[in-house]
Amino acid sequence: MSYCKVKKLIKQIGFSLCLILPAQSQEFTVGWELWYPYQFHNNKNELTGVDVEIFNLIAKKTQMSISYVELPWQRHLMYIKSGLVDIAFGASYTKEREQTAYFSIPYRKESVSLFVKKGTAKTIKLKKLNKLINSDYLIGVENGYYYGEEYLQLKKNPEFMARIHGVLDIEQNVKMLLKGHIDGFLADPITMQAFVIKYKLQDKFEVHSLPIYQSDIYIMLSKKNHNISELDKINDAILSLKQSGQLAEIIKQGKAFY
Repeated sequence: MSYCKVKKLIKQIGFSLCLILPAQSQEFTVGWELWYPYQFHNNKNELTGVDVEIFNLIAKKTQMSISYVELPWQRHLMYIKSGLVDIAFGASYTKEREQTAYFSIPYRKESVSLFVKKGTAKTIKLKKLNKLINSDYLIGVENGYYYGEEYLQLKKNPEFMARIHGVLDIEQNVKMLLKGHIDGFLADPITMQAFVIKYKLQDKFEVHSLPIYQSDIYIMLSKKNHNISELDKINDAILSLKQSGQLAEIIKQGKAFY
């Protein structure tokens, strides 16, 4: 993406640049969204987190010039499709997304659980996700996020979606649950743990036994502006980080980011 194009984009939607590496090579615009402990600003206002630190190493190994821009995930996916943004990390694979983006080899795993108020898990009678249909429960999700193939298929059912409440981020879901507006919400347990510690909400939530999903996590590269050879460089960097143990160390030390 050219400097002029990035500059125009910033003016249009008020993006803030968080990191710019030397500009002699092509600059890649990398989207991010507040997502503890994977993507966030620390108390020094530095962009950090598991995904950010991993991608910074990838960028260094591939000699990739990058600029970070903050935007909601659903819009991020739209900009990957249009080519306004080049890269998304922390992404789950779907056939729909593969139509507009190259997917790297996986660099970490992610799981999703149903979180409810402390002491209510046994009273919420849900053994399967499809049992939400014809129930009185209302479950919070984050718009644009992937919650597994079963959820993706159930989304086609209006009766199921009547029991789903979409919001922008985990903070909104937490507030909705604490106020009693929803019965639970779907979230990554590691993200939830980081959120609970950061906001001192210990003993407020518990995990329901309802299985949701677990999958690999990837980097997406927009097909609009890029080619498979650029993806190969990213994959080579991921393999190198795996072999050196650096990737595992960053993931292991994820708690240190908050």
